[in-house]
Amino acid sequence: MSTVKKIQHQISENPILLYMKGSPNMPSCGFSAQAVKALSACGEPFAYVDILQHHDIRTELPKYANWPTFPQLWVDSELIGGCDIIVELFQQGELQILIKKTAEKYKKSK
Repeated sequence: MSTVKKIQHQISENPILLYMKGSPNMPSCGFSAQAVKALSACGEPFAYVDILQHHDIRTELPKYANWPTFPQLWVDSELIGGCDIIVELFQQGELQILIKKTAEKYKKSK
């Protein structure tokens, strides 16, 4: 499977997906830690990919997404953005609404 196909598969299979450095329990950079903190506070499970363990994804995803930095939050197959956007949306209460709505949508479709 090509790297782009792998990325597309991950995004389509995971309604809430964070591409990050490290894991939610052990983020490897401050930006990923902030993103995890905001996302975790929304109270819904989310998937993650540690880009430090997947050099191919780390190289290809910025081109695929047209977004140069990590972390990257994808919700319902759409790129939401990186750390600053995630934190800003959380502070405005918009991230919580988006995450809850997406989680509910996918719970019903199972």
